[in-house]
Amino acid sequence: MALLERIHGSADVKKLTDAELASLAGEIRQEIIEVTSKNGGHIGPNLGVVELTLALHRVFETPRDRFVMDVAHQGYVHKLLTGRFGPRFKKIRQSGGLSGFLMREESEHDCYGAGHAGTALSAALGMAAARDLRGSNENVVALLGDAALTCGITMEALNNVAHSTKRLIVVLNDNEWSIAKNVGAIATYLNKLSTSPTYNRLHHDLDSFLKKIPGGAELRQLGSRAKQEAKDFIVPSSLFEKFGLRYLGPIDGHDLPLLTQYLEFCKNSDRPILLHVLTVKGRGYDVALKNPEKFHGTAPFDTVTGAGAPSKPNTPPAWQEVFGKALARFAKADPKVVGITAAMPSGTSLSYLAKEVPAQFFDVGIAEEHAVLFAAGLATSDIRPVCAIYSTFLQRAYDPIVHDVALQNLPVTFCMDRAGLSPNDGPTHHGLFDIAYLRTVPRAVIMQPKDEDELVDMLHTALQHNGPAFIRYPRGPAVGVSIKDAPAVIPIGQAEVVRPGRDIVIWALGPMLQDAAKLADKLAAEHGISIGIVNARFAKPLDTELLYQHARAAKLLVTMEDHVLMGGFGSAVLEALNLAGLSTPVERIGWPDNFVGHATSAADLRAQNGLSPDEIEGRVLRRWNAVAKCKDAPLIARR
Repeated sequence: MALLERIHGSADVKKLTDAELASLAGEIRQEIIEVTSKNGGHIGPNLGVVELTLALHRVFETPRDRFVMDVAHQGYVHKLLTGRFGPRFKKIRQSGGLSGFLMREESEHDCYGAGHAGTALSAALGMAAARDLRGSNENVVALLGDAALTCGITMEALNNVAHSTKRLIVVLNDNEWSIAKNVGAIATYLNKLSTSPTYNRLHHDLDSFLKKIPGGAELRQLGSRAKQEAKDFIVPSSLFEKFGLRYLGPIDGHDLPLLTQYLEFCKNSDRPILLHVLTVKGRGYDVALKNPEKFHGTAPFDTVTGAGAPSKPNTPPAWQEVFGKALARFAKADPKVVGITAAMPSGTSLSYLAKEVPAQFFDVGIAEEHAVLFAAGLATSDIRPVCAIYSTFLQRAYDPIVHDVALQNLPVTFCMDRAGLSPNDGPTHHGLFDIAYLRTVPRAVIMQPKDEDELVDMLHTALQHNGPAFIRYPRGPAVGVSIKDAPAVIPIGQAEVVRPGRDIVIWALGPMLQDAAKLADKLAAEHGISIGIVNARFAKPLDTELLYQHARAAKLLVTMEDHVLMGGFGSAVLEALNLAGLSTPVERIGWPDNFVGHATSAADLRAQNGLSPDEIEGRVLRRWNAVAKCKDAPLIARR
């Protein structure tokens, strides 16, 4: 890593010769492959932008100039070029290492943090407008993936660019993929632009001609203008020019000298400009090239074969896999059942539905708002749509959930994967807010299963329910129970008593039931406390009849949820007790009112936030002792 060790910012990149830049590109790819093979991460997107990021740093200079990257999962190269090569990069996405995304808190070179798609153009436009108001002259560059153009936010920003600033550079990184293959009219349009034989021949012939004549290198700068004017006569004006942006391209996104030339031209443009570059996801690593969907973001893998670590024997299937197979099974039995994903067929396991019943599968691209509205339209026409969207991404569709689904009481089922922690990804991907943002919506039914059999029952229940239903489940392997042949309908709002108890009753939601059982076993064995356990199943509506029985009989209630405490399941329990005039003490276990960072494991994050098993036990014992003083129960000294 002789060259990479010398790079601490844009100034160091500018000092390198073309040959050294090519060597540096190889070193960067080697480092990314080695690190992601150990830690997992977004390998394909980063390998695809090596030359593009080098060219950006060769032409511009951060932190003075600003790079705004859509999603920012392709920011590993930028990190390596801005002084972050070393031990913290080696631990990227791990405890004590760098974030897998750009973060303002991490470096002055990261002007904007993100983890969701479609934010870059709006944010960059805001920065450009702020620059114009201040009268400064820094450059603002928005780096978009082609999938970002399927986001409504990006199109809204595009509509405002020409009216808000005269200087903005938009680089469209077109690799034809988001996570899965891009779909829809925008993807088709970009494909036509990049494969137009007339324009590509013009583009190639003009470059070849200029290279051969004296002074041609200088004229190639003017050639960009010539190409633009010539193209206007030969091919139709681009969509982007209709929005007031000058369009250049498409060009080879791996030709570093060509990229540098075009970015220099963009830098001096007196109007907003879009440079369309064609890149290959996974460039430089054959295994990633052959499987771009898997290597968009991957778990640790063998660098030679690309194979992931084998699963441990008897590892249960992942929660989303259980859901995906169940939905395919229900759709086969009922042609009214359809599945909808927002560009994540593999991540949500709707790939099973796409393979087995393709006519009942819809991928709408990175467009969560549209996905929900589309589902609402289907539901008005006697179809039973199931929207499979990660909890953290469903936040983007909150208004359609309220205004279009719940207000009209439409039977749309929402299956929210990654509800809870996504440890390596960090705050942009943790699904810790969905109960709070859904619990206030009238008619919403919010469920969380304790195991995979109950997940199938809940999906079956939701498909029979005449209104909006939300099922949340975490990332990772399920519990490992068998799934019965015929699913059962769960009465809406009915909890399940797992274990009776007279002193403390724990109301646990979803997989927290496993933690509740361990806690109850330990407290009973070591301290003789009689502890009951309830599988709450529903965050809304609560089983208030059972809750009130326990509140009147037990000395202490404990709630456990993989969600923030603010507005969550425990808050719902407190509100219900307050309405009933019951003052039974409640100890709520959940996440604090902070954004939770990234770490190697969920256990690390729990320890960092006071939620390790020992700390939870300590909290429950302290509360029990406080209650015992008032209720003449024996005090317990913690070991």
